[in-house]
Amino acid sequence: MLVKTFASAVQGVDARTITVEVNTGGFVAAGKQFYHLVGLPDNAVKEGFSRIEAAINNVGYRMQRVKTVVNLAPADIRKEGSAYDLPIATAILAGTGQISGEELDQYLLMGELSLDGSLRPIKGALPIAIQARKEKFKGFILPKQNAREAAIVNDMPVFGVESLKEAALLVSGESAMKPVEVDTREEFFYHQNNYDVDFADVKGQENIKRALEISAAGGHNAILIGPPGAGKTMLARRFPTILPPLTLHESLDTTKIHSVAGLLPQNAALVTTRPFRAPHHTISDVALVGGGSNPHPGEISLAHNGVLFLDELPEFQRTVLEVLRQPMEERHVTISRARVTVDFPANFMLIASMNP
Repeated sequence: MLVKTFASAVQGVDARTITVEVNTGGFVAAGKQFYHLVGLPDNAVKEGFSRIEAAINNVGYRMQRVKTVVNLAPADIRKEGSAYDLPIATAILAGTGQISGEELDQYLLMGELSLDGSLRPIKGALPIAIQARKEKFKGFILPKQNAREAAIVNDMPVFGVESLKEAALLVSGESAMKPVEVDTREEFFYHQNNYDVDFADVKGQENIKRALEISAAGGHNAILIGPPGAGKTMLARRFPTILPPLTLHESLDTTKIHSVAGLLPQNAALVTTRPFRAPHHTISDVALVGGGSNPHPGEISLAHNGVLFLDELPEFQRTVLEVLRQPMEERHVTISRARVTVDFPANFMLIASMNP
């Protein structure tokens, strides 16, 4: 029996819908492999079969030993990560007749399975939810820890589930679960100024405080030069608190990047304060600007709409400082690889410090 469900692959800060096709049935000779996965999966996706088999058996269903072919289409896109466990598992259950699959293709599903059938959080829930709304899915089913993050997308029913069993009951129409609701504007304005530190904590230092206030007002980069213990790092950490508050649009942009990087706290919805990133001086140029075979955002993108602080500036490698030149001028960075080219925003203020 052929069953289709839908998942998503994140490329840059955007998502692309992936069709999960599962065909079950057919005789398997003794000792032969009965499970086949195709569609350019990486090792994390391939290893998912062991998790899926254990999870299905541990939530009260049965992994039937019939020939099972799983295709992740389009097959020319690299599928990475463990979040394809849930759509594959539910499609297998529908294909073997253990749950109803009539409405399965109306949902987009993502989630990593534990061996006991519970779900672990995923990366990129926000851009996936945005794409799901564009394609008019009936609902987005994902781990409960990511539900508030995805629910800030209006007009997209988001269902946060804790286990494979809950997801199976939901897609088969046997559950009356209600979608998670988040008032995006209320969430944004309530947490807008929740900083752990404050520029007002600094006593004295009137000249440097005045210089940083001018820098904040004009959007200028700054370098702090002084002996150890003079307060350079203390001032830099408090610098975001005197910048204008994030707008809702900036907050959504920043949240999307942190979502893709997997840096949002569990049960968080929005990044509501300006980010502050302070990478160590041993950082590589790829870690700073972003990259990898499937490009991920670097520190300059994680500092988008916020502050990038380079402590001990002369200790950074020359190549690392050189790659900052173009993103600082253009406010974005383009990462090109053989298979894909992605654009990451990088509109940040640079604060550096050094000893005389």
